[in-house]
Amino acid sequence: MAKYMAYVGSYSYTGKSKGITVYDVDVEKGKFIKRCEVEVDNSSYVIASNDNKTLYSIADEGVVAFRILENGSLSRLNSAKIKGMRGCHLSTDLKDKYIFVSGFHDGKATILRLRRDGGVGEIVDGVFHKGLGSVADRNFRPHVTCFRRTPDGKFVMAADSGLDQVKIYRFNERDEHMVQVDAIRCDLESAPRNFRFSNDGKFIYLMYEQKNVIDVYTYESGDRVPVIEKIQTISTTAPKHNQLTAACSLRFSPDQKHMFCSNAGDETVSMYKRDEKTGLLEEMCCLPISGEYPKDIAIFPDDRHLASINHESDSITFFKIDYEKGLLIMSSTEIKCNEPNSCVIVKVSD
Repeated sequence: MAKYMAYVGSYSYTGKSKGITVYDVDVEKGKFIKRCEVEVDNSSYVIASNDNKTLYSIADEGVVAFRILENGSLSRLNSAKIKGMRGCHLSTDLKDKYIFVSGFHDGKATILRLRRDGGVGEIVDGVFHKGLGSVADRNFRPHVTCFRRTPDGKFVMAADSGLDQVKIYRFNERDEHMVQVDAIRCDLESAPRNFRFSNDGKFIYLMYEQKNVIDVYTYESGDRVPVIEKIQTISTTAPKHNQLTAACSLRFSPDQKHMFCSNAGDETVSMYKRDEKTGLLEEMCCLPISGEYPKDIAIFPDDRHLASINHESDSITFFKIDYEKGLLIMSSTEIKCNEPNSCVIVKVSD
């Protein structure tokens, strides 16, 4: 039977958490079982490499890499500075050649090379976004919140919630240099926060933190610029919701037939059915997560359970997903975790 682990990143400045909490995953029952904690200064985001051999975490010192051992334990490989303020989001490309770091505080998008052993190498390129956003409490200067390479490998895209744009850069492995070629210009004070590509590379799903919607775009590769067209806008919340709602996390189900979005303030998770051919979303439900500030969500590998990572209530809550009835049903006792920020579930052995 396959074995899975969950790694949850938390702030450590209060002294209540070491940084990353390691959990054994009970897939059948849909719950986490705490194993240990690993020291990382203020782990605000964690991801695994595509080959599931390495875990990467944001830290005060930059980016930290850990080898994921066969039993699920972590062995520190190295860390690398990003020559900027602490990041808020990480992603890797499909071949695990580079890691892409988003800088919320300084508006910087940074690319670092990854070593063959999974460790983090030197900085390849970095760009500080410039300009003024809309006149709002938060959005008056650049905030890079999501930075990813396109599936065709020709471009990188950086969502900036402060400038209300998704900047598009040409990037190739020959000169390893970013050159801006286009941008998705979003509504003022919409705050684009996160986006994901479908596995076939044909669709982009862009989530907005303040506008509380998901925009669906078609994506076609191009020599100089990609061809991107909006085909749908769908709400992340129910019609009646808290005025202070902010969409937080966007996740696919493992088979990409469904999509999930968490909403802080409203303290809910929305579930959508996804048409794989057209890319369009259909909302199935928007239900409470029995916690506060669901900063991240994790879908279990059985595609039948969900974990809500609740930052303000220091908790992780678990739900069974009923796709037929469009429901999320609490399935296990909540567990306590100090200021959790991000979660990734990783297959460690067959």
